Amino acid sequence: MNIKTLLSTTLLLSSFSALAQSDAKTFAITGNGTGDFRWMNIRQVDITTGKVVQNIFQADQKSFSLVDAANRKPSALQNFKFDNNGNPSVVQLQDAPTLTMVAAAAYDKRHDKLFFTPMRIGELRWIDMSAKGDAPQFFEEKTALLNTNDLNDEANHITRMDIAADGNGYAITNDGNHLIRFTTGKKTVVTDLGNLVDAEDNKSGISIHNKCTSWGGDMIADAYGKLYVISAARQVFKVDIDTRIASYIGSITGLPATYTTNGAAVGDDNYIIVSSANSFDGYYKFKLDNLAALKVEGSDTQYNASDLANGNLLFQKEADAKKDFNIPSLAPLAPITTDARIFPNPVTANEFKVSFDGQKAGQYNITLTDLSGRAMMAAKVAISSKFQTETVRISKTIGKGIYLVKVTDASTNQSIFTERISVQ
Repeated sequence: MNIKTLLSTTLLLSSFSALAQSDAKTFAITGNGTGDFRWMNIRQVDITTGKVVQNIFQADQKSFSLVDAANRKPSALQNFKFDNNGNPSVVQLQDAPTLTMVAAAAYDKRHDKLFFTPMRIGELRWIDMSAKGDAPQFFEEKTALLNTNDLNDEANHITRMDIAADGNGYAITNDGNHLIRFTTGKKTVVTDLGNLVDAEDNKSGISIHNKCTSWGGDMIADAYGKLYVISAARQVFKVDIDTRIASYIGSITGLPATYTTNGAAVGDDNYIIVSSANSFDGYYKFKLDNLAALKVEGSDTQYNASDLANGNLLFQKEADAKKDFNIPSLAPLAPITTDARIFPNPVTANEFKVSFDGQKAGQYNITLTDLSGRAMMAAKVAISSKFQTETVRISKTIGKGIYLVKVTDASTNQSIFTERISVQ
């Protein structure tokens, strides 16, 4: 391929990717205006300026429908009256799907749905943005998985939610003891994947379960299948969905003293946009490489936001470049070896062998990833001979395609070699 053509195509694809991220719909859960902390309204906002584009739903709006997703029948709505401590008491007819307030929402751009969970109600709800007519159409999925705990206990409130690169939605309770996955197609399936686990090498001492540092906030996803929790106290964690391990990244700097980071969404150039539910200081943005917050100039200061949601993924442009040009990794972790150490290749019998000829004795990690770098499976082996060969069995759930096998020294995490294989 002509180098000039390749560069032009790369720039063109990058431009399309950036445009798609800029034009993506972004939604905010807000109150009625300055001084109102009842997060019941859904508004579409411009992610680049933070300005309100249109009002999607108002809490006092009477024209709407709420349908049980299982039987497609109108739902018997509930109305919660609150005591002085903010706990629900008398139950009557509900007059808004968001009445108990919303702190977690996720936009599924593929199906044009905004998912959310009302606090103190153990249900997954969503609004169909593509529905015709003036009356918003809401749906609800009733499941015991969201309704088994004491919903008056703040620890059980779902406050973080997003749609990941695999197309599924993910939500996390305040205490980090429940990572919930839900499908977004015609039939909604909700699964409790279990509790989050603090990474062993987390030297900060800040736990994903700590109430003071790590509850509340929001969640975003990247194009490689990872989740990122931004807690209300400005702490940032990276979450591996498969292992549920939460790795502490650091604390956001440069925010106003009273600013809590309650909403988060992905903007242009890998910036993460955050909003506060308690402060009317507008939106701020930061990047993961330095966590230094910058003011989004001109952003809206009338509506504080308990949550932000859009369909953007962090590092989407980089992932697109790898996919379109078959680049297995832009990070210099290890060159793809030309001296084949893995056989047979192609793999036809759900297993392959790795030759450790010439390697020193010790523990080694063998990781199978897709071309975007997402780990599909991993194994640890002990090598005691310079001519040792190890057999790795591939799970039957892994489909046909091209994958990378990465071998690293388990004690130093140093890359030994990477080789591309074909699974048939």
